[in-house]
Amino acid sequence: QVGGFAWEDCAYGKDPVVLQSLTVAPDPISIPGSLRISASVSSSKAVAAPVKVVMVVEKALGDLWIQLPCIDQMGSCTYDDACAMLDNLIPPGTTCPEPLLTYGIPCHCPFKAGSYSLPASDFLLPDMELPSWMTNGNYRVRATVSRGGEELACIKLAFSLQSH
Repeated sequence: QVGGFAWEDCAYGKDPVVLQSLTVAPDPISIPGSLRISASVSSSKAVAAPVKVVMVVEKALGDLWIQLPCIDQMGSCTYDDACAMLDNLIPPGTTCPEPLLTYGIPCHCPFKAGSYSLPASDFLLPDMELPSWMTNGNYRVRATVSRGGEELACIKLAFSLQSH
């Protein structure tokens, strides 16, 4: 499916962390603009640092899918410690930003086992200086999350971007 938002659990429910539902609007995603997201995730085990995230990002060029390189930490990158990245974004000891705070969703490692649910919530996408190769188009993303060689989660996304 090209040009529509879609997601898939590529571990087919076998990993400890399972994305159970995800909706994103509008479609295509507009930058800058407002993004409405709802999601639910369940985890059968606690997730503690260091958490490795491997992203494979592809962009459609006609009928071909081209893997985008990792440039300035964007694109097909490997992040060896996603927990440290969260700590840089949201300093430990500060409260989690809304709407995470309201719904009791943690924003730092370790993440306790359990179920987390985000009802439809609006996020503002600022006018970012995106590299030209990350502007308008159709994208596929595969994110694999692991710790110490054990896969924790695998998620595939497909979406369209429209920047103004």
